Amino acid sequence: MTHVSPAQKPEKSEKQQSKALYGGTSSRRITVRDIAAAKERGEKWPMLTAYDAMTASVFDEAGIPVMLVGDSMGNCHLGYESTVPVTMDEIALLSAAVVRGTKRALVVGDLPFGSYQEGAVQALRNATRLVKEAGVGAVKLEGGERSAHQIELLVRSGIPVMAHIGLTPQSVNAYGGYPVQGRGEEAAQQLLRDAKAVQDAGAFAVVLELVPAELAAEVTRSLQIATIGIGAGVECDAQVLVWTDMAGLTGGRVPRFVKQYARMRETLGDAARAFAEDVVGGAYPAEEHSFH
Repeated sequence: MTHVSPAQKPEKSEKQQSKALYGGTSSRRITVRDIAAAKERGEKWPMLTAYDAMTASVFDEAGIPVMLVGDSMGNCHLGYESTVPVTMDEIALLSAAVVRGTKRALVVGDLPFGSYQEGAVQALRNATRLVKEAGVGAVKLEGGERSAHQIELLVRSGIPVMAHIGLTPQSVNAYGGYPVQGRGEEAAQQLLRDAKAVQDAGAFAVVLELVPAELAAEVTRSLQIATIGIGAGVECDAQVLVWTDMAGLTGGRVPRFVKQYARMRETLGDAARAFAEDVVGGAYPAEEHSFH
C-alpha cells in the first residue's frame, strides 16, 4: 500500500467538500449511505455521545455528523456504576430527546444489556421501539459473531445497525474490569473474525473499543464498512468519545485514550459558586433582574 504524506494528499473538490460528513454544506439528515460514501472517499469523521436535546443541539450546530445515545448514560448521566443497569425505557426517553434536539446528525440509539441477548426476535422488538418511538436512524449493539443473527434480522427488517466489538462494556462482569482486547495472536484472530461477522451480517459500521492500534488498522483495511475507534488508534475511519469526557465534565480519572477539550467541570463549579456568593451577599437579584 503506497503511503501518501499529508502534503501529497490531493485537494478535495468543491463537490466532495459539500458532501463531507463534517464540514459539508448539506442540511438534510445524515444517513447510513453517507457513512458508506465517506468510507469510499477515505474521509475521517467524528462521533460524540449525547443524552439530551440541549447538548445535542450544540453538537448538531457544531457539525458533529453522528451522535450516539449510548448506554454510557448509565455512568455519566444516571449515576450508575456501569452501563449494565440501563433500561430500554431510559434509552428510549433520552434518544427521543436527542432526535428532537438535532436536525442534521444521524442519531444512533444503543440497545442496552438484556434487550437483545435472548435472540434476534427480542432484538427486533426493542430496536423497532427505538425507531418508532424515539425516531433514531440506527441502533447499536455489542458483540461480534455472537450477535450476528440479531444484526442480520434487524438489517433485513430495515433497521440499520452499528456493531461494537473489542471491549464491550456490557460484559464488564465477565471481564472483571475494562482490559484491552485483541492482544495476542488468538485474541487478534477472534477480533478479526468478529469484525468480518458483523460486516457479513449487514452492519454499516463497527465500533472498535480498547483495541491495539495496529490491530485496529488491520481491521479497518480489511473491512468495507466504517470503523469507529475509541482507544483504538488513529487509523480507524472515525473516532468517538463520551461527550462528558471530551468536555472535561467527568470527575476523577479518565481513560488514557480520552483527550479533554474543555474544563466544563471547573467552569460550572466556578459559576455555581459565583451565583451562591451573589445570593448570600445580596448582589443577586439586582435592580435589572427585578420587576415593579
